[in-house]
Amino acid sequence: MAGAGRRQAPPREDVLAAAMSMIAERGLEKLTMAALGREVGMSSGHLLYYFRSKDELLLRTLEWSEDRLGAERARLLSAPAPARARLDAYIGLYTPAGHRDPHWTLWLEVWNRSQHAGDDARARQAAIEAAWHRDLTALLAEGVSRGEFRPVDPDRFATRLRALLDGFSVNVAVGLRGTDRRGVLTHVSEFLDGTLGGAAPAGTVRPTAS
Repeated sequence: MAGAGRRQAPPREDVLAAAMSMIAERGLEKLTMAALGREVGMSSGHLLYYFRSKDELLLRTLEWSEDRLGAERARLLSAPAPARARLDAYIGLYTPAGHRDPHWTLWLEVWNRSQHAGDDARARQAAIEAAWHRDLTALLAEGVSRGEFRPVDPDRFATRLRALLDGFSVNVAVGLRGTDRRGVLTHVSEFLDGTLGGAAPAGTVRPTAS
């Protein structure tokens, strides 16, 4: 039988999971087509046939990771809890776990490469950003409509809050001295207390890990 004994290529999702695992365990600099090929039992040429370039591999891996985060985000935002508690959960999911957080490490690399990316890659990155923004805007609008938050423009507030989170998150992900996840969550919580209201009840434990 033709092809008998030939090793089957792993599903693409398995390849993407392996790429993310390599980033988490060894760092992005160790993720080469050759190294990933050895990890999943494929040649680098076969990987290039799948993904065309390392840029595409990285973007596909980011999209795969974002799909998983999107499912977790949907679960957190649909929980039967006050809007502020769900907002804290959103922020906890958004913020990197610490220095060299694999998801944020990948995001930073994709952002860097986007300077030379084509329209399709830029549109796919924008779609990822839009999903986070859309969910945050909806949550803010719900909190305002229920009187849990002060009357703010949900879209404008979401834009500013995400810019704040991005700035802090980059500092955490690159390991900027004096910046850590716990401190970031405290800063953001204080900012929300002062601008949005709806503070969590006393004794509520805020998220400290992804």
